[in-house]
Amino acid sequence: MIRLKNLTKYYASQIGNQYILRNVNFDIPSGHNLAILGKNGAGKSTLFRLLAGSEYPNNGTIETSLNISWPVALATGIHPQMTGAENTRFIGRVNGVADLNDYEKKVKDFAELGVKFQLPVRTYSSGMRSRLAFACCIAIDFDIYLIDEATSVGDQTFKRKARQALLKRAELANVIMVSHDMKEIKQFCDSAIVLNNGQLTFYNDLDQAIEYYQGL
Repeated sequence: MIRLKNLTKYYASQIGNQYILRNVNFDIPSGHNLAILGKNGAGKSTLFRLLAGSEYPNNGTIETSLNISWPVALATGIHPQMTGAENTRFIGRVNGVADLNDYEKKVKDFAELGVKFQLPVRTYSSGMRSRLAFACCIAIDFDIYLIDEATSVGDQTFKRKARQALLKRAELANVIMVSHDMKEIKQFCDSAIVLNNGQLTFYNDLDQAIEYYQGL
């Protein structure tokens, strides 16, 4: 379970604070592959970043004992001056990976960077950086994988590979997904949270959630 306690998030503006969430108390249930749905500007990406820890609430807390990934395919924590291999081992150490040699091999094989795996990440294209970040994330056993348009990584062949890897992970762990692609959401998710006017509503039935969301 992920518990939101008195969670408040706003952004300052010239016309005053613009609230995304205000004193929200909500339990995100375990055991579900969840989509976060909401209209443009509803705050679903903000909520996603709060869950990822890449943004902090203005007030309140997010509490959980679960091991949550960073957003899959987001190159957070990838240092441009370090090689792909050095980044991999650093990320493995930070996330408590026991066998760094095995982890490095899995990442290298999955990312398909060839000899460039030994070169500084600053020499990579944006697609190569995303493939490295995806491989580093998917090779770690998280309880929950945060997915933000993750299957847009790389060319068509790698996209298919990424999708299959995520589906396999979703058999043993859970996912929380933000995507504008309803086909992708139906492929990965079995339920949803709809964010509307700063309020969160859990739907055990994904089709019901999508129907409500599309009617907003």
